[in-house]
Amino acid sequence: MNIKITGSGSYIPTEIVTNKDFTKHVFLNDDGTPFPLPNEVITEKFYDITGIEERRYVTDDLQTSDIATIAAKRAIEDADIDPETLDYIIFAHNFGNVKKGAIQTDLLPSLATRVKFDLRIKNPKCVAYDMLFGCPGWVEGVIQAQAFIKAGMAKKCLVIGAETLSRVVDMHDRDSMIYSDGAGATIIEATEDDGGILAHASATFTYDEAYYLFFGNSFNKEHDPDVRYIKMHGRKIYEFALSQVPKAMKECVEASGIDIGNIKKVLIHQANEKMDEAIIQRFYKLFGQTAPEGIMPMSIHKLGNSSVATVPTLYDLLVKGNLDNHSILKGDVILFASVGAGMNVNAIVYRM
Repeated sequence: MNIKITGSGSYIPTEIVTNKDFTKHVFLNDDGTPFPLPNEVITEKFYDITGIEERRYVTDDLQTSDIATIAAKRAIEDADIDPETLDYIIFAHNFGNVKKGAIQTDLLPSLATRVKFDLRIKNPKCVAYDMLFGCPGWVEGVIQAQAFIKAGMAKKCLVIGAETLSRVVDMHDRDSMIYSDGAGATIIEATEDDGGILAHASATFTYDEAYYLFFGNSFNKEHDPDVRYIKMHGRKIYEFALSQVPKAMKECVEASGIDIGNIKKVLIHQANEKMDEAIIQRFYKLFGQTAPEGIMPMSIHKLGNSSVATVPTLYDLLVKGNLDNHSILKGDVILFASVGAGMNVNAIVYRM
């Protein structure tokens, strides 16, 4: 028995927000004072560092559970399964449903419950729950699905990663330009087919790192102090990611028994182009090698950082042939890796 991804689906929101759209924003320092550089310079520097040209936001009528349901339906159709046969729905997100203009998140009922309801699944033995694990949530959800299947507790699981970060960003904070919305979903099944999950690695670092990402006040001191927004210590996250993610990837590859030269693609969380490139270089350096050209597909340039949705969306685009100059074949080995709030890191070696 092998445990494989038998279907995938994604939802890419329709609202395109370019870097030029941020030239009208009023960017502030964290103490509320005006940022000294003109917005045109801010957006140019932002692009040079992150590689993000544009990002996608959901329309006002959609929430995180809505776009997750769309991605889930596409994954179920792709896998050609009856949704009533699902044993688990694992929904990775971080902020729940946040309506446009609302100051509270909505997690009652859970988003996994809402997706099960929207899919009209009657089977009460299909257990639905949410996972809060930062950006690596979808990868961790796949690891949990594998554990359920190996333990004989499940045969089929739906693992979703979705987020609407546009609803929780402080538009006076330059970091707001990084974030976007999106959803990706996969069906994980026990199968007699070759391949599947070969190894995985996970870790949580909290001693010094727990609050590198946090909820904080707007940089605009006139805003309601009881309304919070996503905030981050960018430099600390960058240094942490470069230190810990390559180690997790190396641990995972070594546990799989796969030679690093046989890895065809590395699908890494789309957080920051320069950071991801540095992680890849350090990872290969740990094996005394240089990263091969074309090893790392990227979607961040047009889609931004949609947190838990980046890796499953990237996977769906890759297997559907929707990434320029990138393709994957049956039998190829890929490496998933992610890092995010918590601070959490994880990786999976997977044979197609």
